[in-house]
Amino acid sequence: MFGQAGATIRKDADVKHRSFEVASVKLSPKHGGVFSQNPYPTNLFMVRNASLEQLISMAYGIEQFNVRGGQSWLKDEAYDITARVEDNKKLTLEQMQPLLQNLLEQRFHLAVHKVNKEVQGYSLVVAKGGPRLQVNKGAPTSGFILRDGLQAQNASMPMLALMVGALAGGPVEDKTGIAGTYDVKLSCAGPGALDSSLPSISAALPEQIGLKLVPQKTIVVELMVDHVDRIPTEN
Repeated sequence: MFGQAGATIRKDADVKHRSFEVASVKLSPKHGGVFSQNPYPTNLFMVRNASLEQLISMAYGIEQFNVRGGQSWLKDEAYDITARVEDNKKLTLEQMQPLLQNLLEQRFHLAVHKVNKEVQGYSLVVAKGGPRLQVNKGAPTSGFILRDGLQAQNASMPMLALMVGALAGGPVEDKTGIAGTYDVKLSCAGPGALDSSLPSISAALPEQIGLKLVPQKTIVVELMVDHVDRIPTEN
C-alpha cells in the first residue's frame, strides 16, 4: 500500500467563474432521513437530506468512501440545496460538477487535495446463470442508496458499479461487458448496517440480478478534506 500526496486542487480561470445563477443552501430538517436528488439532465440541482460527504463525492466524481479527513459531522449533518443553472441550461451530473465544486467552496469554504492509494476493491462481473436485468424503457436517470438496498433507473453498468461500491465499502470496477441502461432494485443491508436481517450486497447481487463481486486490488484517488465549515454562509 502506498500514498502519494497531491497538490490542493485548483481550477482554471474559465471553470472557476462558472457558478449557479442562484442557490439556496441550508441545514436539512431531515426529511425522514432519506437522501434524494432530482434526475439528470436538469437545469436545477436539487438534493434533500444530503451529507457534505455525499455532496463532495458528487462534486468531484469520487466515491463517498474515498472522501477522507473530515470531522464526523461530515457524514452526519444533512443539507438541502436548490441551485439553478444559468440560462436554464440542462446539464448532466458531469457538466454540473464544476458548478457544485464552486458552490461548496463559496458556501462551505471547502479546500481539498487528492491522494493516490492502493486499496482492496472489487470487480463487478456476470454470475453463473447470466444477468437478470430489466432494460430501461424511457424513465429518466436516477439513483438512490437506501436503508434496505439501492434503486436506480436508466443506470449503465459503470453507474451501478459506483452505487454498489457505496454498499460494499470499497471501489467497484465494472467488468460485466454489458452495454445499455437498466432499472435496478436490490434488497440488501444498507451502509453501516451491522444487525440487518437483509443479505449483504455480495449475497444479494447474484441472487437478485445475476451479477457478483470479485475481490481485487486497485488504485483509487482519495479526496482529503483540508478545511470545510459546518454551517454554510447565508443565501
